[in-house]
Amino acid sequence: MASIAPVSAGTLLKQPSFLFFLLSRSLTRFASQIGAVAIGWQIYALTGSAFDLGMVGLVQFLPTALLVFVAGHAADRFERKRVVQLCQLVEAATALFLCWGSYGGWIAEVHIFIATFVLGMAGAFESPTIAALLPLIAPQGSLQRATALSSAAAQLATITGPAVGGLAYAVAPGLPYGIMLAFWLLAMLFTGGIVVTEPVPAKHGEMSDDIFAGVRFIRGNPAILGTISLDLFAVLFGGVTALLPIYARDILDAGPMGLGILRAAPAVGALFMTTILARHAIDRRVGLRMFQAVIVFGIATVVFGLSHWMWLSLLALAALGAADTISVVIRFSLVQLSTPNEMRGRVGAVNFLFINASNYLGQFESGVTAALLGTVASAVLGGVATVAVALLWMKLFPSLRDVERLE
Repeated sequence: MASIAPVSAGTLLKQPSFLFFLLSRSLTRFASQIGAVAIGWQIYALTGSAFDLGMVGLVQFLPTALLVFVAGHAADRFERKRVVQLCQLVEAATALFLCWGSYGGWIAEVHIFIATFVLGMAGAFESPTIAALLPLIAPQGSLQRATALSSAAAQLATITGPAVGGLAYAVAPGLPYGIMLAFWLLAMLFTGGIVVTEPVPAKHGEMSDDIFAGVRFIRGNPAILGTISLDLFAVLFGGVTALLPIYARDILDAGPMGLGILRAAPAVGALFMTTILARHAIDRRVGLRMFQAVIVFGIATVVFGLSHWMWLSLLALAALGAADTISVVIRFSLVQLSTPNEMRGRVGAVNFLFINASNYLGQFESGVTAALLGTVASAVLGGVATVAVALLWMKLFPSLRDVERLE
């Protein structure tokens, strides 16, 4: 069989559909990051309650848990770019509601929670659908590089979005929502310009209507099961970002500005790594490289947990973000390439649920452990547990460890 010539990052960026995809996903991530800051500030300004602030994340996560199987089925049943456009339209309408209420001065806590729940519902459908769309856009043999470029764009939004949201909110509480409205409408237009490389398959037979088929497919595929569960447990134990406010104030004595720098450090490391992966794809022993990246993630967490120097803490967090990016790019590519096109939505929805659950439960686990054992002990134990999980998974899923190539 003839080998497929690799597609460079420059060539990918000249592909109209991939460029439209990149712009759509970037604007959506930008809007979400702006919204996270604006909604958090506004809820706290209205209530002064840390509990209500924490409830925002729970309210946005609940739709993912409730709609995981329906969302995955929709991604496989209907034209994917139309599903994404509908989600972006709903998000834009929600941003308009928040903007109107904020400028009118009548918005209350209950309105924001309802809007947050609606945004969570849209995200529950949009995330697995857009993930299933990428393999239909990227040329054959380029999915890993396309994923790296997509991750780089997302990291840029993660770094700059909160700053834009904070500055806009300082001007007027309704301004961030106006920006989100514009971004989601633009994203919807860019999504409409995407042309897939293969048609949506016809839906026949029992499997096409089985909303739980994704779960059974994952359970019967050791490599995918190992990939998704590794992400769940690695992030669950390695959720050190939840402890950053404590480190900034009590351990590193860095203050609020230092907290902002600490929060940006993982994204900076991730962005640096995605630029490398966009130019130099990992082309051999990818399964082992993924496990090695998770181990580095755990070691960097331990270093951060023990550090009392700002420079070392920043380096550790940047290394953590870089290692996580390697793992994410390989995991995403492996899951997408190992899953038939007609199943990608349902498998992606389960994967999205695991990712969200690990993020939120990881923050909860870190907070509880810190309360019981202390902040440093919580971070260090989390890092050690992450390394232990990676080593254990290498034994439990040898087929995943021995994956040689992605494309």
